[in-house]
Amino acid sequence: MSDSVSQAEIEASIAKLGKAYQSIREQMSKVIIGQDDVIEQLLIALFSRGHCLLEGVPGLAKTLMISTLARCLSMSFARIQFTPDLMPADITGTDVLQENRETGKREFRFITGPLFHNVVLADEINRTPPKTQAALLEAMQERQVTVGQMRHVLADPFFVLATQNPIEQEGTYSLPEAQQDRFMFKVFVKYPTFAEERQIAKRTTSIQADDIQPVLDAEEILALQKLVRQVPASDHVIDYALALVRQTRVGEVGVPQFVGEQLSWGAGPRAVQFLLLGGKARALLNGRTYVSTDDIQALAAPVLRHRIVVNFSAESEGITSDHVVEQLIKSTPSKEGELTRDPNLAKIFAA
Repeated sequence: MSDSVSQAEIEASIAKLGKAYQSIREQMSKVIIGQDDVIEQLLIALFSRGHCLLEGVPGLAKTLMISTLARCLSMSFARIQFTPDLMPADITGTDVLQENRETGKREFRFITGPLFHNVVLADEINRTPPKTQAALLEAMQERQVTVGQMRHVLADPFFVLATQNPIEQEGTYSLPEAQQDRFMFKVFVKYPTFAEERQIAKRTTSIQADDIQPVLDAEEILALQKLVRQVPASDHVIDYALALVRQTRVGEVGVPQFVGEQLSWGAGPRAVQFLLLGGKARALLNGRTYVSTDDIQALAAPVLRHRIVVNFSAESEGITSDHVVEQLIKSTPSKEGELTRDPNLAKIFAA
């Protein structure tokens, strides 16, 4: 950790983060059954100052999960239901001509939109036109919106959780890969197990109280986000993250043969950044002050699956981006000595 922070402060912060993590999971378990991996990835993104894109079929509680997480945080929350007629001004805000009672003159006054909240749920983001999607993505990247000639800074912390439905694609506007790259994670929300669905059926068809208590406020989250960036990552862990990402770049030196056969496009530098930031947050959530290659492996799929593009041949054989990531993890040595001795990786590191 950083030398400017004492060991006692570090240990206290880690304990606080671990306690907050457990408390949030306990609060969410009052409403959400299962989905432990999804909740963990949401919290990792939150503490890493990232944004999440959740994909799953209808009825898997994606929206409920996000709104419940927002209730666990003492921050402002807004839900935007994306529709084909939603315009950029509907989410960013707009200038309204109003009369100044003191001067009697008419003046433009900016009325903020739902993006001016700490936690924003972009529900069914693929159902709104590209112009509105672009306005949201500008806010995510720049943490500001531009209306007319004026720039308006958004709240801090600012956390966007978007959902999309992989079916019923008629009348939708799928996010291009370049725009999906703004999301730290793409998280797949899967069907519950038999036991989980049985519990869901019992709980949702009877009277239940879900008294959710806030766990963290905005200032505490900002402090924890700063703590995450102070976690050290060894050169070996950084090299391992670089090895995974650079091996996805088709046509580059040292890229595995299966990558050239299955991918048409690879991941950019944001993938490395998010792997390391996510690894730091995951390490802290597990009570560690260092990042391991296990952390990088655990987050490789949600970080890379929307940043690599499988080609037509692979897609026709049922090969997905997750399959490619799984092959990369298996073929990339994680031990320090083995990583540096691999001849193909040596070409990548020398490029």
